[in-house]
Amino acid sequence: METTYMGLWKAEGQDPLLLLKTLQLLWTKKEMKKQLKEEIRRGFAGLEDPLAGLLDMLESSGDWKGKGHSLGYYISSELQLWMKEHPAVQQSGMKLKKLQARVFRILDQCPANLLDPLISIYQLHTADRNYLLGHVSHLYHRGDYKEAAILSIKLKLQPDQDVEKMCVPLLFQDKINLVEDYVGEHPELQCRLLQILDSWCEPDFNIRDMARQYQGLTRYKPDKLNRKMLSKLIFRLLDRFNVDPALCPNVINQRHLRTLNYLFYKRFVEDLWEDAVSLEGRGISTMDVALTSFFTSNSFQSTVGENRWLQGHLVQLLLRHCDLNTVARWAQRCNLPEDMLPSEVSDELQKLEMQERVEEAIKEENYKEVKKKDYYQLPISRAKIHLLQNWEEMVQCCEKVLQPGQIVGIDMEWRPSFGMVGKPRVSLLQLAVRDEVFLLDLPQLLEQAEVKGEKEKLPHFIQMLYSDATITKLGYGMSGDLSSLAATCSTLKGMDMQSQNVVDLLTVDKLLQKGSVDWKKGGQKVNVLPPEQSCEDGGLRQPEKGLSLLVQHVLGKPLDKTEQMSNWEKRPLREEQVLYAASDAYCLLEVYEKLCKDPESFGLSSDLTESLVGKPSLKARAKKQLNKQEVPSPSGQQCKGSDKEASCPPAPISPKEFSVVCDNMLQGLGRYLRCLGVDVRMLENEDDHRKAAEVSGVCVYSSHLHSLEQLIELPVSHLQELQAHMSKFTSVSNGLQIELTGKIARQEGRVILTSGLPYQTLQSQVGEGRCFSVNCSEKAKEQALQVLKHFNVHVTLADIFSRCQPSHLAFLFVGPSGPVSSVMQENVMCL
Repeated sequence: METTYMGLWKAEGQDPLLLLKTLQLLWTKKEMKKQLKEEIRRGFAGLEDPLAGLLDMLESSGDWKGKGHSLGYYISSELQLWMKEHPAVQQSGMKLKKLQARVFRILDQCPANLLDPLISIYQLHTADRNYLLGHVSHLYHRGDYKEAAILSIKLKLQPDQDVEKMCVPLLFQDKINLVEDYVGEHPELQCRLLQILDSWCEPDFNIRDMARQYQGLTRYKPDKLNRKMLSKLIFRLLDRFNVDPALCPNVINQRHLRTLNYLFYKRFVEDLWEDAVSLEGRGISTMDVALTSFFTSNSFQSTVGENRWLQGHLVQLLLRHCDLNTVARWAQRCNLPEDMLPSEVSDELQKLEMQERVEEAIKEENYKEVKKKDYYQLPISRAKIHLLQNWEEMVQCCEKVLQPGQIVGIDMEWRPSFGMVGKPRVSLLQLAVRDEVFLLDLPQLLEQAEVKGEKEKLPHFIQMLYSDATITKLGYGMSGDLSSLAATCSTLKGMDMQSQNVVDLLTVDKLLQKGSVDWKKGGQKVNVLPPEQSCEDGGLRQPEKGLSLLVQHVLGKPLDKTEQMSNWEKRPLREEQVLYAASDAYCLLEVYEKLCKDPESFGLSSDLTESLVGKPSLKARAKKQLNKQEVPSPSGQQCKGSDKEASCPPAPISPKEFSVVCDNMLQGLGRYLRCLGVDVRMLENEDDHRKAAEVSGVCVYSSHLHSLEQLIELPVSHLQELQAHMSKFTSVSNGLQIELTGKIARQEGRVILTSGLPYQTLQSQVGEGRCFSVNCSEKAKEQALQVLKHFNVHVTLADIFSRCQPSHLAFLFVGPSGPVSSVMQENVMCL
């Protein structure tokens, strides 16, 4: 059959339709694709006019009209490649125009994948532009909006078209990607598209009215063009095309309105509830206080400012939540024209002006008294607070802060960001020493240093401060502060690794909150109660958070956080901001001093300073050589014994002779030691640290660890997964109950393994050599190396899984490079 067809078209003088029949036969046989390609090339070589021949084949066959790669697409693509090798077949002049006219009739039903070959073969980009635009218009009015847009993109017709006319129906059909491609290379069209979308965000715009202009629209999805989706789309396009947001005032106003709603709730709902107890009963209006702080705040000014549309919305918000007097006060402060105020607000405003001066004076006086009584107050005068904005002013700061033995409270402020990505840039760096506070205006200092060519001066000072081990640095959440500092000045990246003698009081706060420790002074307790139980007089008060809560616990009064959400980038700083920033840094000194003087009264260990000061972590290479060198205790706390014990290591013993009990923070270590043959008992999460002391007895020392690295070939995660899997099948674990009596537990002779502050309490209860502090920041494998090295435990291959029993599940355990050794395969069921 194949020979008949091929001979037929050759014998009768190169008929393209007979060639098509031959190719159709080969197309049906997938295994003959190579022969099909060769036949296409021979056929075009034999045709008198290959370009006209292709059109003859496409016009007589309909298989190319569907989706996917059809025979028509395959033939066209091969002709396009063949023409590169035979450029003489290219047409021009009237003959080319006639061919182009035939092509346009095919383009009406042409799938997208056939466009590129046809445009290239018949040089459609050289055709008359008006003719091209007319053909696209024909497709558009026929309702083929997608096809019209694709052809416009291929032929680069967008500058001569109406972007609204072409893109709106595509938006209704949820073809956003095609719309982006349509305007992608044309900035003026990008701006026009964004203006159209922004106009749809106007308050009175109805998207369905626009949709009625496109009756019979297929795949119509108007619900996807709601206000929320439009806003997201516009902001994404603004970012992608790098267009000035001012081009889209409606969507910007909508975003500011959402910010306004948040600020309004924060100030008039949440904060009013917090201040209700302290202000009510003293003749002070809670709403008056909130009103003053809200309308003078930088957050309000930067969000609403002089925008009359947002001001009108705020009037409506106030009318829903406040009385007329409050609304009138706001209108007065913003100088709103009376014609935009409701009549009842305008009347109230006239009454307010008559009594405002007297009331304002009384209110301000009472407000200051309330603040002094209810919140932490700086113990230093205003003259001792220095705002530094040039290097000449920095000299005194450097001299005082960098003194050996100095204790420095450090805090940072930056402009609050709503929904922004990345770390904020620090606007103010506060350094507090005894009786003095220095406020470093970082943007101003860095800018002046850049101008004078001294940009390394300030970063060098900060690096000296943090890396000096003789200076104690106090902070709260210092890791986040250092990240923001690095984002502000790239020279300071990695400074967290260089810092020495750093005390993060967030650690203390977490310990107090986690333990709910009873305080001896005044019988107070770390308070995590709901708001209605957080006030001594039984009234309502929103609980304090973060540093403010810690200051309240230690010093008796919380911080006044009114200025927390200020715009710290705006200059000059207001007096309230200066006092707030100084208080945030100076309170760290007072908290630290009180904790160090009497840590036991707060339920903390007596060795507070040593346990809180951060020390450089071990380098990776040092960790790998822990079996060859002395392992330091991460917190400076090891199993304390006599000087004799320190100089003479204990006699070596096997893991079978070594018994330990792990607290609930070291369960990974416990599982690892158990897999190495050590007798391990672990507390559950609900058990108290003190139970470790109840089940511990005489400390047993063990052997030398010079070859453990070579024996432990399996990763800790694999050992932990094995332990978790096998625990389903063991019944022994049910017998190891944590609630054993003290007498039985002490007879077992176990060493306590713990970490952090619990070590101080436990080691004092069990005596010397019976408690060991592990670095909880290390992985379980490194922790195990420290324990075995310290107690001189000698582990052999036979010890691994020695506390296991044979099982038929050995086939389940496969190491990183295949099955484990036969010794391990016989010991899979971990006890």
